Amino acid sequence: MDHTSISYGQLIRLPNVRALLSATCLSRLAGRMFTIVIVFHALAAFGSPTLAGWVSFAAVAPGLAVSPLAGAFLDRAGALRGILVDLALSAGLLLALAAAIRLGWASPSVLLLLAAAYAPTSPLSAAGIRVLLPRLVPSHALDRANALDTAVHGVVDVVGPSLAGALMGFAGATPAFIVIAAAYGVAALCVALIRGARPPPRSSRRFLAQSAEGLVTVFRRPLLRGLAVGYALNNCTWGILVVAVPVFMAHRFDAGNWQSFAGLVWAGAGLAGSVGSLVAGQMRLLGREVPVMTVCMVLTALAAWPVAAAFGVAGLCIGLAVVGLLAGPIDVALLTLRQRRTEPALLGRILAVSMSVNTAGFPVGTALGGMLAAWSVPAAFIAAAIASLLGALATWWLIPVADR
Repeated sequence: MDHTSISYGQLIRLPNVRALLSATCLSRLAGRMFTIVIVFHALAAFGSPTLAGWVSFAAVAPGLAVSPLAGAFLDRAGALRGILVDLALSAGLLLALAAAIRLGWASPSVLLLLAAAYAPTSPLSAAGIRVLLPRLVPSHALDRANALDTAVHGVVDVVGPSLAGALMGFAGATPAFIVIAAAYGVAALCVALIRGARPPPRSSRRFLAQSAEGLVTVFRRPLLRGLAVGYALNNCTWGILVVAVPVFMAHRFDAGNWQSFAGLVWAGAGLAGSVGSLVAGQMRLLGREVPVMTVCMVLTALAAWPVAAAFGVAGLCIGLAVVGLLAGPIDVALLTLRQRRTEPALLGRILAVSMSVNTAGFPVGTALGGMLAAWSVPAAFIAAAIASLLGALATWWLIPVADR
């Protein structure tokens, strides 16, 4: 089967791909809902955009610190085991959080503590899924597989925010967190169905030495450094918007309604993201990843400000839809470029560290967005646009021409 003949349908029918995509969809649905629900709960229970930003920061940042260890674990124990560890622990922590809220124990400090406990294992599944993907599909189908993987993310961004908003608006935080825990549990069952994935290469090196190797490799290679800086800045835009959008909606709708409306706005962005991902899969991005990422980041900045910020609720809906649409090509280009330029034996370590560094902008954005939104919502949107512009500049200037 050559590169031009493989279709999305043929790709899905490859052995184990359907189980992996099902687990991917459910785990990302749970993670996306958690990101939304934890912010909505902090705003509803404590009325503090600043606290909402820091809780969201706590739910991501600790995972960045342990990503070298997570990468070494994936390369030694295998991606399947790593993913299962993360999904099981995440489900347990979500149930603990639901119980704390139900019993009235979820003070701001407890909320921050449980959010921080959720984060450290996250790189295991985030990187593990993308370690497995190139081991389950032929190399000539990798860009199409990445497009499908990113499209799943877009579908999750449709269902996750709308479901999270509906659960928070009509049922409250405790049922919402229980549903998220159940999604993690079913995802773990899907991962357990995967058979025959190529095992990781054996290594005689010690665990800590392997952990350090992943970190050193990411920071020594100009390609990975450029991707880390550019994509982290673009993710800062998303982190700011995660807090700024619900604050924007809370200023315009009554309590109990703004959660549902904010969820629907994010769902629209996710639907646009699915379309953008599938279109990107048809664009044959191999060799053109850097220009595509740069142009899309510049357009993302314009969508964040002035479109989303200056034209009321309609402008917000249109602006976020454009941001979501452009996220598809950015993500597909990033994944394809990084995977095709990484040695298979280092894939777990490189992906865990690289993805965590790439994601570092998100928690920084949530903390910054919370503080700015508490002062001025328009200022938060302006900051989101600036972050994406800086991401475009970093992507273009820091990635060597030889790697494009």
